[in-house]
Amino acid sequence: MMPFALLHPVARIEWVRWTVHPSTVIGLGVLAALYVWSIRRAGIRPRLYQMVCFFAGLFVIFASLNGPIHDLSDFYLFSAHMVQHLLMTLVVPALLLSGTPGWMLRPLLQYRPINKVARFITRPAMCFVIFNVVIAVWHIPAFYNRTMADHGVHIGEHLMFMAAAVLMWWPFLSPLPELPRLSYPGQMLYCFLMIIPMSIVAVYIAMAESILYPAYSSAPRIWGLSPLEDQQLGGLIMWIPGAVVFYIILTVVFFKWVGSG
Repeated sequence: MMPFALLHPVARIEWVRWTVHPSTVIGLGVLAALYVWSIRRAGIRPRLYQMVCFFAGLFVIFASLNGPIHDLSDFYLFSAHMVQHLLMTLVVPALLLSGTPGWMLRPLLQYRPINKVARFITRPAMCFVIFNVVIAVWHIPAFYNRTMADHGVHIGEHLMFMAAAVLMWWPFLSPLPELPRLSYPGQMLYCFLMIIPMSIVAVYIAMAESILYPAYSSAPRIWGLSPLEDQQLGGLIMWIPGAVVFYIILTVVFFKWVGSG
């Protein structure tokens, strides 16, 4: 099968008139409807900041998977794809979790199978392993190149990224005492350790001397970046901003710990 980029050799970036994919609109509409339905069913209104966070998360998903970010990611630049992935893993889940009150999720724990699975996968060690395995596996060239050739697989990859990232954020932002957050010292250690696996994957990409993802080598060149320079830049984007986010979180948690003493 031809690389995904080659299927759209005349794709153009629309900076003002966005390309919009119906599947994203449908998915986001379902999430928004479930959120509103949960509010009406419970008769409880979330705090204003929670509602702002939740709908901001939906907007970031929309902006990541449509318009210029999507077009650059799918048809032109590996580095843009890394920006998209960082938005979906480090921004979107944090907003969605911050915007979801515990009472909205608690009814799900009444079902024993869901309760059992939730208690297992939200353990910090499992959150750490699941997120980093998902990130590492999907950046193996054979798997990544498959996503560029098959749009259905690509959608599955993005869903796995966001689901795994929700778990990654759980020890920091859990809204449920039944599935608790880590203590502040535990959060700091977890945060520091989280930097290591992503950095390894990023260094592997940034330091590669050959093209790992051929779909981008056959894509139209943009902004003067060669395929190898684009790949190196993508690795650096994954490495440096990704690490900086965790260092910022670590610093915030440290001051919260000090302030709670």
